[in-house]
Amino acid sequence: QVQVVESGGGLVQPGGSLTLSCAAFGFTFRLYTINWYRQASGKERELVATITTAGGSTNYADSVKGRFTISRDNSKNTVYLQMNSLHPEDTAVYYCNAHWADRGYWGQGTQVTVSS
Repeated sequence: QVQVVESGGGLVQPGGSLTLSCAAFGFTFRLYTINWYRQASGKERELVATITTAGGSTNYADSVKGRFTISRDNSKNTVYLQMNSLHPEDTAVYYCNAHWADRGYWGQGTQVTVSS
């Protein structure tokens, strides 16, 4: 059964850090580009970070560049999003998306709340 499962969200103070994980099951993970998206309440979903199949290329939204780092471990079928220097505006549900050719899979999302 195909599954994408995010974890690691929670409540953190401004300036703090969190690491999100995205675990994949039931498909050939190493073939897929992985994207992290986020959606804040009342806003559209936005692309935050992307990592290609072997991890050779990464891209970030301007709003997180220099603060977030995406990485992957194909031996564990897992992608990570290290988030540092978090701002209140980073508060959102974070979603993992696996994409290859015409196939795409989404996780259920994990809530990140940045607040004092």
